[in-house]
Amino acid sequence: MVIPTIMTSSSVLPDQAPKDRLWRTGATMLGLAVIYFAAAKLGLSLAFVNPSATAVWPPTGIALAAFLIFGARVWPAIFAAAFLANLTTAGSVATSIGIATGNTLEGLLGSYLVQRFAAGRQAFGRPRNAFRFAVLAAGVSTTVSATAGVLSLAVGGLAAWADLGRIWLTWWLGDGAGALVVAPVVLLWIENPRVEWTGRQVAEAAVMLVSLVVVALAVFGGVFPTQAKNYPLEFLCIPILLWAAFRFGARETATAILLLAVIAIRIETQGLGPFARDTRNESLLLLQAFIAVIAVTKLIVASVVAERRRMEGHLRDLAVRDPLTGLANYRQLMVALEAEIRRSQRTQRGFAVLLLDVDGLKRINDRHGHLVGSRALCRLAEVLHMSCRAVDTAARYGGDEFALVLPETDDTAAQQVAARVSERLERDVEAPRIKASFGVAFFPRDGETAEAILSGADRVLYSMKAASRSSGARAR
Repeated sequence: MVIPTIMTSSSVLPDQAPKDRLWRTGATMLGLAVIYFAAAKLGLSLAFVNPSATAVWPPTGIALAAFLIFGARVWPAIFAAAFLANLTTAGSVATSIGIATGNTLEGLLGSYLVQRFAAGRQAFGRPRNAFRFAVLAAGVSTTVSATAGVLSLAVGGLAAWADLGRIWLTWWLGDGAGALVVAPVVLLWIENPRVEWTGRQVAEAAVMLVSLVVVALAVFGGVFPTQAKNYPLEFLCIPILLWAAFRFGARETATAILLLAVIAIRIETQGLGPFARDTRNESLLLLQAFIAVIAVTKLIVASVVAERRRMEGHLRDLAVRDPLTGLANYRQLMVALEAEIRRSQRTQRGFAVLLLDVDGLKRINDRHGHLVGSRALCRLAEVLHMSCRAVDTAARYGGDEFALVLPETDDTAAQQVAARVSERLERDVEAPRIKASFGVAFFPRDGETAEAILSGADRVLYSMKAASRSSGARAR
């Protein structure tokens, strides 16, 4: 008798998971190699000083971003793509291996330095990290590829020793510009891929984009009604990039810099623009130096703006939030009460205020320490947060007192909220156990101002605590 085997998901998943990971890793490596190879061939098509040395090398930024995102495990894809790109352009197997080794080590070193000293993928969140990224990824690590590349060319007989200085400078500057222009775009879009703009922001972004393209064509393409060309007007690009930095952020700024670089390089190779010189390589070197400086300064400016926005948000939060519990503070409580009073007067529907006090907090502090006492306050705040509706306001009234503003709530519903809070505190097994006393006031019965309502709830609360102490003394 043959018993059929029933395949379940639990029996398939353990075997399938490694295969799925293997397929995903292979697809990632293949896609990365294809992108790197295409970018390398594009860069080498602009190699004028030597077939293997170009002032435009976006693969450096691609490799750096790949190592920061996926880790060092993707190095075979970078090495294979760099090897094939050089082998199919010029040189021998030996020189291609040497150049590919330098390109791979450059990316590995750059990603290590950025992770170690510049916050890794979050390098553009703070100005100092953005500056460190520029120095380490574009200035330091790129010397590895440039040095390995020119030595491979010299040893292989593909470059004269007298030309090594010129080739090295071209190689280093091309790699550095690639790291500064390409890597930030990839990293910033990977970190924050969602675009949550309002209609006004979309319109502003469109105007900024059109302005950038028009200015780039005017500066680098010589689109002027006069006969004179190649005016030194590259500074006109700066206001557009500052616009992106201040109004949008580092992600949009990096994208604008990349677009500017693409337009400028495309036009500069035709002998136009403010950096046009006798040789195309010299023109590209000057242009790349300009793009690199613009990228560093504007990305730092964008990170300064982002940091300031974070600080402003933190200060706004501190103005309305209690720093210990995260609930609304006294100021925000009064704002909520005033708003609820106006709404209640308008709708003729009352509301309740529930005042709570942690019983025996001083005893907890004396016996267990102030850290445990602070933790007790946070535990009560968590319970209040879980017991609130979306329209309710939970606040730390002061010290060990808390308040709940309950819109359109009568006495019965307020007592139910108090009972729910008490039940959750009883179910809390964390030591020491905590209890709370309650006082309820109702608008407009107990007062018609925020101060009067809080005073009414406070009187009820302390009456309840006094009654509790009296009953406890009689029980003893």
